Amino acid sequence: MPERQLPTNADIADVLDQIAELLEVKRENPFRVQAYRDGATTIRNTEKDVARLIEEGCGEEVMSLPTIGEGLLSTISEYVAMGRSGLLDSLRAEVSPADLFESVPGIGPTMAQRIAEVLDIHSLEELEMAAHDGRLEQVEGFGPERVKSVKAALAGMLSRSAMQRRTASGGESAVDRPSVELLLKIDREYREKAEAGELETIAPERFNPEGEAWLPILNGARDGWAFTALYSNTKLAHDLERTRDWVVIYCERQEGGPRQQATVVTETQGPLKGRRVVRGREEETRQLYGVGEG
Repeated sequence: MPERQLPTNADIADVLDQIAELLEVKRENPFRVQAYRDGATTIRNTEKDVARLIEEGCGEEVMSLPTIGEGLLSTISEYVAMGRSGLLDSLRAEVSPADLFESVPGIGPTMAQRIAEVLDIHSLEELEMAAHDGRLEQVEGFGPERVKSVKAALAGMLSRSAMQRRTASGGESAVDRPSVELLLKIDREYREKAEAGELETIAPERFNPEGEAWLPILNGARDGWAFTALYSNTKLAHDLERTRDWVVIYCERQEGGPRQQATVVTETQGPLKGRRVVRGREEETRQLYGVGEG
């Protein structure tokens, strides 16, 4: 039986950076945010194989690294052992896209909510892509100058690997994406297992005053991609009663690379009406189903 592949230091650092980003959006204690950022820098720069040390029970040696305390060690150990972080999963469910977009200089609450509702995107990476492919200019209030400002702001917020997904001319993605076929398979697996009650559930803070653990979550790996899938917990999904329809899938290459995000929905109009569609990749979805434009 092949040896289980352990995450690299870069993988661990990326998880800590993502936690820091979402904690900052939630306006958590800035010292806690900085602790995760500092931890990510430490792990990324150390020559020690952190996952291997944890696997061998040498957590104290990891804690001897600068900025790594018991809390960070616990987060890192869970990720090494399980291939996921419960804290990161919870934060992804709790932070709305509008909250995230509002963290971009020049985007206020109204505009942030408008972006989330009109474009149905959920991450800064997707916002960056929308700014480059022309979709952001279709949102009311976003002319060429404002879009240019958003691009500049995002350039300073996103990691180098995320920015390299686009060519300088704003062309097609420079990094491969999970296929539409794979995303639809993950979507089907998630919805079937959620319906059967086979998945762990978490209790998101947003839109959940009773604190009910209602949100199923699926983690797995297929075709070289590690993924997390869960129902959308956004205001728009609740308003439209689509919380059991819209599925958000986070993917990243198992060997490392930028985290990507896709949303799968049931199309309500046009030639794909009634079919599951990867939002923003409708043309590829049409080709997969063998459906014409109508």
